[in-house]
Amino acid sequence: MKRRSFLKKAAAGIALPWLVPGSALGLDGEVAPSNRLVGIAIGTGGRGGGDLQWLLGEKDVQFVGVCDVQRGNRERAKKMVDEKNGNTDCAAFRDFRELLAKHGKADFALIATGDRWHTPMSVHCMRAGMDVYCEKPGTLTIAEGQLLVKVEKEKKRIFQTGAQRVSETPFRFMKDVVIKEGRLGKIHTAWSHLGYMSEHPRVNAVRPEEPLPDKEDLDWDLWIGPAPMRPYNREFVRAWPVPGWYTQLDFAASIAQWGSHTILQAQHDMGLADTSPVEYELPKDIQREGFIVRFANGLKLIAIEDGTAVRFAGGGRSAEGLKDIWKGSCGVKYDGDNGWIACADGYGRPEASSPEIMQGFDDFAKEVKALRQQGLTPSNHLREFLDCMKTRKAPRTPATTAHRSMTTNLIMDICLDLKKSLKWDPVKEVFINDDEANKLRARKMREPFAVA
Repeated sequence: MKRRSFLKKAAAGIALPWLVPGSALGLDGEVAPSNRLVGIAIGTGGRGGGDLQWLLGEKDVQFVGVCDVQRGNRERAKKMVDEKNGNTDCAAFRDFRELLAKHGKADFALIATGDRWHTPMSVHCMRAGMDVYCEKPGTLTIAEGQLLVKVEKEKKRIFQTGAQRVSETPFRFMKDVVIKEGRLGKIHTAWSHLGYMSEHPRVNAVRPEEPLPDKEDLDWDLWIGPAPMRPYNREFVRAWPVPGWYTQLDFAASIAQWGSHTILQAQHDMGLADTSPVEYELPKDIQREGFIVRFANGLKLIAIEDGTAVRFAGGGRSAEGLKDIWKGSCGVKYDGDNGWIACADGYGRPEASSPEIMQGFDDFAKEVKALRQQGLTPSNHLREFLDCMKTRKAPRTPATTAHRSMTTNLIMDICLDLKKSLKWDPVKEVFINDDEANKLRARKMREPFAVA
């Protein structure tokens, strides 16, 4: 066909199907571009890189922009996206504001920055009209959580906090079958793994100032973000070990850091994800006693550092003869009148006090696997987020879950900071008769990165 004839036919709207790739039409198992969920990624090192890699494996997802204040992270992320897209069009930014200016109309944002940025970045993206998947912890203060819930509701956005265990099969069986069917009877006590943070309490370490890197290699001002400015030292940039940002009061939380996994899990499973405990009992020895809180319905939650430790002596009991609560990391356990069930990382199936409690697990696992293969019922937290974007149904861990469970964690931190027990009104979201504690519900954000 001559060029002139081709242009005339194209202008007249005559179809030339042999020139259109099947992927553009959604053929051969591909998803047409018009049906893809367009995303951006902010914070692409570590966990962010892993989340991005998984999402790039989904046929209905296309990333158009990535952002990270560290050159190495953003260049690796751009390469990953370009390889998936088969071109070099992915835009890479150091400053999230430039990313939002160019791609603020994307469908969703993947956020896996440092903790200090989680709520501010989520707010920016939701106000731009995007749905948000943000890694845990969802907030660093109670006030941030209130703002997160407010913006999610006002903008009618889908928000999912990255508590992936609530979507994994063993944990789902505990909530969706065992607890839902009442196999444990009345549940009186929940246990959750507290992690290691009492050994590494939040401390703003002082390190000698070092020469700032080139801004394109590491933008220190943007890295600090809404946290208080401090002199640059390379040790702060890594997450771990001490004095990595994970252990710094300005950049992270203490109990809340680990509890964003397990206390969230317990509240979710108990149907208490829309509230917080009313009583917080300061332990004399957190490593031996755990941290005990009580909900308005009478449920007691014990956060303990080591589920395999027989040193636990809470409630005045002797440590001798106690069985393991769970083995491994990020465990939870629920005690009821009819027995108990527990699960932790690495468990292929929960452990329980009797075979009757675990009845039907194998069939449940097979059904979940089969439905997931059909794309009907995912057992992956990120996949559920994508599906909720399409249906506009609330995901398993929306902003309310992030906020209310983090409130539980953050109040524990405040108890440790003030060295006293506290009482909380979860309706008014205030401490009862304690002005000192109420002042700690918020932190001042550094300009120009503050959100309200």
